[in-house]
Amino acid sequence: MREQQRVMVLNRIVSGELTGNEAARLMGRSVRQVRRLLAAYRKDGVAAIAHGNRSRRPVHALGEAVRQRVVTLAQGRYLGVNHHHLQELLVEREQLRLSRSSVWRILSTAGVPSPKRRRQPQHRCRRERYPQEGMLLQIDGSRHDWLEGRGPSLTLVGAIDDATGIVPSALFREQEDAQGYFLLLREIIGNKGIPLALYSDRHSIFSVNPKQPERLEEQLTGERQPTQFGRALRELGIQPIFARSPQAKGRIERLWGTFQDRLVAELRLAGDTTLAEANRMLGTFLPRFNARFAVPPSQAGSAYRPFLKEGAPALDLDGVLCFHYQRTVAGDNTVRFGGQTLQLLPGPDRCSYAHARVEVQERLDGSLVVAYQGRTLASRLAPPTAPVLRARNGTRPASTAPPTQAPSLWVAPGQPSSGPTNGAKPRPDHPWRKPVMVTKSQNC
Repeated sequence: MREQQRVMVLNRIVSGELTGNEAARLMGRSVRQVRRLLAAYRKDGVAAIAHGNRSRRPVHALGEAVRQRVVTLAQGRYLGVNHHHLQELLVEREQLRLSRSSVWRILSTAGVPSPKRRRQPQHRCRRERYPQEGMLLQIDGSRHDWLEGRGPSLTLVGAIDDATGIVPSALFREQEDAQGYFLLLREIIGNKGIPLALYSDRHSIFSVNPKQPERLEEQLTGERQPTQFGRALRELGIQPIFARSPQAKGRIERLWGTFQDRLVAELRLAGDTTLAEANRMLGTFLPRFNARFAVPPSQAGSAYRPFLKEGAPALDLDGVLCFHYQRTVAGDNTVRFGGQTLQLLPGPDRCSYAHARVEVQERLDGSLVVAYQGRTLASRLAPPTAPVLRARNGTRPASTAPPTQAPSLWVAPGQPSSGPTNGAKPRPDHPWRKPVMVTKSQNC
């Protein structure tokens, strides 16, 4: 295209339509260069416009022997090695100093693709913040040496408001667990209210692994049962949103980077060494952090919903933010859970719950509550059975006394063959180590 443009300009110079200065401006060349091109054009015609090195082989081009050697090594000795690694191996082991682009060009021309397929870069753009506070909270946990070796490694569980950047709550835990997120959500609801949506990753605390086989109840109902935390969000009317990449929840990821700089320094200055001290420090750190880094929302007001509404039944927040388990009541109206036995007491609506399917709630304070069809049942610890009482006193009936241990044939190395040996290996000359010969008369 550039050469065609030059021919058109030179033709106009020849016809007198353009001057030398005008042609020089159009071609981006000096007047002297235009005169040289015009002289060559008048002498040799259009062929003079083409570059002199066209169709010539460059002096630094790779030879055909080198190209064939690279292809042979890629398909033979270095089969399965990606192009970048192959270029390094050619320099280190084959003394072939080629650039990575040269290796890629040689193999692509020969039809040898790289075994490692690179994904095409995706377009990402900055997402607009939600307009109002409380519409979306991003939650996550950060495992870090927050105490810098002065105490145990802790996990910081926290949330950040997408509209304002305010951290409504955070707490340190020994590890990232569902109970920590229950405590986090309870504090947020108590201070602010119920948010509209929560944005999290696909941790097993928040979502069920789709590759996990379905249980019988899930196959019958045709839907996957949520996790304990997902069930609590459903009862509270909070919409869960799951991120597909760490960049999607970049706001809280950047928050951890800031905390690992500022909060670590605050903990160091305070000399905190325990989990309780670190949580107390958060109580004074978060207000100062929010005052420094919060941004005003684009829409005034709050989208948090109050959990105590006038004229509506009170929400049992303790019964929602806890662990729910399904159990079947025994014939004596007892329920077993976690090594404990709860005795169900008769109520005004029903005197016996034998063989009924009930729900055991393990509250965050460790207490157990039994519920049936949304109603809490009166219960207490069941009296222990006779075997449990005998085990507590250290006595057992004669029929259940352990049998006398018989002498063992296992002998530890260097020990005599008589007496018990507590499961040691037999000695090298033990009869059990010798092969057994079975004759025809002995075979049944």
